[in-house]
Amino acid sequence: MARLVGPICSAVAVVVGLSFLAVPAYVGQVDAAAESTEPHGNVEHQAGLLLVGHRGAAGTAPENTVAAFKDGRAAGADFIEVDVQLSADGVPFLFHDDTPARTTNVEDVFPERDGDPITSFTWAELQQLDVGSYFDGRFIGEKIPHLDDAARVATRATGVYIEIKSPVNSPGIEELVAEELSAESAWRKLVGADKVQVLGFDESSNRRFAALAPEVPLQQLTGVVPGSEVLADWATVVDSVGANYRGLTPADVIRVKEAGLVMGVYTVNSPEAVQAVADFGVDVVMTDFPIQNSRSLRGVPAFPGAALEISGAVSNPLGYDVLPGAGEYVMLRNASGSAVDVSGYFLRDAAKNVLRVGEGYVLQPGGELRVHTGPGTNTSTACFNAMPSSVLNNTGDSLGLWTPELRLLDVYAN
Repeated sequence: MARLVGPICSAVAVVVGLSFLAVPAYVGQVDAAAESTEPHGNVEHQAGLLLVGHRGAAGTAPENTVAAFKDGRAAGADFIEVDVQLSADGVPFLFHDDTPARTTNVEDVFPERDGDPITSFTWAELQQLDVGSYFDGRFIGEKIPHLDDAARVATRATGVYIEIKSPVNSPGIEELVAEELSAESAWRKLVGADKVQVLGFDESSNRRFAALAPEVPLQQLTGVVPGSEVLADWATVVDSVGANYRGLTPADVIRVKEAGLVMGVYTVNSPEAVQAVADFGVDVVMTDFPIQNSRSLRGVPAFPGAALEISGAVSNPLGYDVLPGAGEYVMLRNASGSAVDVSGYFLRDAAKNVLRVGEGYVLQPGGELRVHTGPGTNTSTACFNAMPSSVLNNTGDSLGLWTPELRLLDVYAN
């Protein structure tokens, strides 16, 4: 499979904080976010803030799969977000990327087609691909969903944001989505309950959809919030704006609301970042981790009982990112009062790259460990994954910290 997965950095009796006792952490436990499938019902979030599970719940299950949709529903999220494209034979399916390489086993099933457009595959071919195993072995067998699968998971409490993805690659997709929303009873019920919204980056596509289904709320996605004149023009077509939260200012939020539009942001993963944009007055937050951020917004611990945290990350160091013995890294810290054996713990970023901690690392209370991407000699305070190229996004990344037993301990964003 064409994805970056780091080799485990090895350590022999490496002990951080001068302890020689390896204390297993959370043995046999699995985070509830990774296995919950039942809806929790309506959840009241902070000050009426709407919470949207990005690609279902892409932080705790394979993105754009039924498993991820169920995690988003279990969070009590107000909506789950999905990405719709059209197969070569015109079937609406849910998948984010333009090619299948990153999240499927296409190299095994269709050799030499990993770089082909995902829309060049027929629906029957798409159903031969596995979209779960790249995330974890527990999800082997997950298939690419049909658009209607999202409606089957949704409820009157948890609706669906439908992003029309790369419409230039799926001619006629606006018409097909509009028809599906009006023809299928499950979608009609959700539309009637105001639990469906369509969104996209392509302004022309949004205008086409607005003409076809004016009763369905529409969101214009953008990297940064434009000026008032552009917002006024958008307000003649769409109901809301969804912007990248990085670089967002309170003035941006005010400008959007002065145009009569709802202010949404994406993809906000750490509880600290969610709180920061909530303080700006945004109306909608999209996140890969709806379960954890729902907890935080309700004033309860996002990661109950977690002993370890991500205390920082250096994604754009001096020199180059995988400089031997240096380069980019993530810092782990033991925030508990007991020693923790962190052997086999791993970090996963938003693109699903993985950095691992080798055997023999024990963190004392307050002890820290740098987990590097590139090559180097392991020490008591640094672990190297020996990967040939960088994985952390220099413009901002988010990272989840997991135990070998798949318990999520922290989410960090920089």
